[in-house]
Amino acid sequence: MSELSHRRRLLVLAICCMSLLIVSLDNTVLNVALPSLQHELHASVSGLQWTIDAYTLVLASLLMLSGSTADRLGRRRVFTVGLAVFSLGSLLCSLAPSLTWLVVFRIMQAVGGSMLNPVAMSIITNTFTEPRERARAIGAWGGVVGISMAAGPVVGGLLVESVGWRSIFWINVPIGALALFLTLRYVPESRAPRPRRPDPVGQLLVIVLLGALTYAIIEAPEKGWLSAEILAFAAVALAALAGLIGYERRRPEPLIDLRFFHSLPFSGATVIAVCAFASLAGFLFLNTLYLQNIRGHSALEAGLYMLPMAGMTLVCAPLSGRLVGNRGPRLPLLLAGWAMGASGLMFAAFDAESTTALLFTGYVLFGIGFGLVNAPITNTAVSGMPRAQAGVAAAVASTSRQVGSSLGVAVIGAVLAGGVRAAGPGGAASAAAAADFVAAARPAWWIIAGCGAAVLLLGALTTGVWARTTALRTAGLFDGETAPGAVRAAARGSGPGR
Repeated sequence: MSELSHRRRLLVLAICCMSLLIVSLDNTVLNVALPSLQHELHASVSGLQWTIDAYTLVLASLLMLSGSTADRLGRRRVFTVGLAVFSLGSLLCSLAPSLTWLVVFRIMQAVGGSMLNPVAMSIITNTFTEPRERARAIGAWGGVVGISMAAGPVVGGLLVESVGWRSIFWINVPIGALALFLTLRYVPESRAPRPRRPDPVGQLLVIVLLGALTYAIIEAPEKGWLSAEILAFAAVALAALAGLIGYERRRPEPLIDLRFFHSLPFSGATVIAVCAFASLAGFLFLNTLYLQNIRGHSALEAGLYMLPMAGMTLVCAPLSGRLVGNRGPRLPLLLAGWAMGASGLMFAAFDAESTTALLFTGYVLFGIGFGLVNAPITNTAVSGMPRAQAGVAAAVASTSRQVGSSLGVAVIGAVLAGGVRAAGPGGAASAAAAADFVAAARPAWWIIAGCGAAVLLLGALTTGVWARTTALRTAGLFDGETAPGAVRAAARGSGPGR
C-alpha cells in the first residue's frame, strides 16, 4: 500500500467512495419513497420503520465481524464479495412482492453493505498513512455523503414519480458492478499482520442486543410500553449487554476490543456518531412524511425541498476534512453540535414548519452541522489505534453510525406514532391532521436538539489536553501492536495544529 503512486492512491480512494455512494444513496432515496411505498404495500408507520431498520440493524450487527474478517482474509476479497451481495440484494428489493419480502431483501442488502464501508475505510487508512493526507482523504470520503444527500432526494423523486418506488433500487446495480470491476483491477490486496480470531459468541450477543432493543422501541407504541412482551425484549437487551461486556473483557481477542474505549477521544467519537446519525435518521424520517403526507408535495417536490440541507452537507463535509487535517477535530465538532442543536430547536420551540423561510433555515443549519460532524468522527476513531486492526477500529465507528440510525428511526418513529393521527398518503392532509402531526413531532424535535447539544458537549470534552493524554495511554496498551506514528498522532489529536 505505501508504495502506491499518488495517482493510484487517489484511484483507490475513488473506488472506495463509490461503495459509500451506493450505500448512502440507497438510504436517501428510500426515505423519499416511503409514502409511495406505504401506499402501495399498505404499510403502517412501524412497517416503514422496519423497512429502514431491518437494513441498519443487520448492518450494525455485522460491521465489526466484516472488519475483522477483512483484516484476516483480505480486504479486497471481502470488499468485492460485499459489492456483489449488495448489488444482488438491491435487484431483489426492486422485485419484492410484499413488505415482508422487501424487509428480507433489505437484510440481504445489509449483509453485503456490512462488507463495504468499514472495509473501504480500512483500505483508505492503510493507503493514506500520513495523518494530514489521511484526514483529507476522509474528508473527501465524508463529502460523498453530501453528494448522496444532494442527489438522492432529486433522483429518488424523479424515479418514484416516473417509474415507481421499485426503481430506486436499480441505480445500485450498475454502480456496484462498475465498482466491482475497478476493485478487481486496481485495488491491491492487504491483510493485517496479526488479525483477530473469530468471536461467534460476541457476534451473537451484539445481534441479540441490537435486535431486542430496536424491536422493543418500534413495537412499544402499538403493544404498550409496559406490556409483558416489550418488557421481556427490554430485559433480553439488558442481559445481552451485560453478557457482552463480561464476555468480551475476558476474551484474549474479542470482537469489540474494550481497550479502545480507554481513549476518551475514541469513546467520544463513538457516542457522537450515535447522536449525529440518530439525528439524521430522525430528521429524514420526519420531514419525508411531513412534506408528502401533510403538505401534499410529490416525491420530487419533497426532494427539492430538502436540497438546502443536502447542499450544505455537500459543501461542509470536505471543508470539515481540511479543518481536521489542519487544526484537529475540536472546531468542526463544536460547530456541528451548535448547528444541529439549533436546527432541532427551531422545529421544537419555534414551529419552523409554519413558514417556508423558517423551514429552509432549519434545513440549512442541519446540513451544516451534519456536514461538519462526519470527518472528525472517523478521524478520531482511527487515530492512535493500531493500523494492524484498522478494520476493527473503523468498524466500531461505522457500527456506531448504524446503531444511531437504527435508534433514530425507532425512537423518532415511536414518538410520532404515539401521538399523530395519520393523514392518508397521496394528498394534502386536513388542517387537524397537520396540527396533530406537528404537535406529535415536537417531542421528536426536542430529542434531535438534545442530540446536537450532546455533540457540542462531547466535542468540547473529548478534544482537550486530558483527552489526548488518555488516547496516548490507550495506544500504549497495545504495546507492539501500535506503530510509533500512531502514538504520536494520538498525542497531538491527529491534527498538526493540536
